[in-house]
Amino acid sequence: MAKCDRTGKRKTREQQKPRKFELGYYLVVTDTEATERYYFEGLQESLPDDVQGKLHIEVIPKIKTWDLVRKCQDLLSLDPQYRKGWIVFDRDEVTNFDDIVTQAEGKSINVGWSNPCFEIWLYAYFGKTPEFRESTDCCMRFGREYEAKTGRKYIKSDKKLYDIMYDKGNEENAIKITKYRYEDFKNQKIEKPSEMLSCSTVFQLVQEIREKVNK
Repeated sequence: MAKCDRTGKRKTREQQKPRKFELGYYLVVTDTEATERYYFEGLQESLPDDVQGKLHIEVIPKIKTWDLVRKCQDLLSLDPQYRKGWIVFDRDEVTNFDDIVTQAEGKSINVGWSNPCFEIWLYAYFGKTPEFRESTDCCMRFGREYEAKTGRKYIKSDKKLYDIMYDKGNEENAIKITKYRYEDFKNQKIEKPSEMLSCSTVFQLVQEIREKVNK
């Protein structure tokens, strides 16, 4: 006998079936062997076992940042199951930062950029995004904050980085804070990523994955 919904109407067999979430296949390409790599590998391991294989992290060390777009395109063409390609990189000392973002978007490749560095995204887990112009200052201050919040030294090559951030910080709040800052720049008509200080679009990727998994 078919079950009824709250209005008293009988549900069809299709409606009674549990929904399967569609994460899709993601390819994340970065040139950083430590922080970004271990963060995303940790995110991957936090996903349900049956979908971990849908998120692939490709680390290309010593590649010129400009070439990340081409490399991502090449990898996407080799395996058509990857429907969404992302490149993740920092402004740091990249002189053509804005051009790389524009080039990627023009080729339908998503960009998880951070200005000045990836640590500004991690900072948001602790409820704030202080303004920094230089990555050295950002990393130094974040290191202090990290140690105060976690009781351990910040090490970029810590394979447990994601687990620690998720446990000691607040990922949902990090997404809200970073999204607000990004949209605030947009509302001010500030469009260039290089001018969006202490901002990151990594939240877009994490939010999209989390929302699909939580469904």
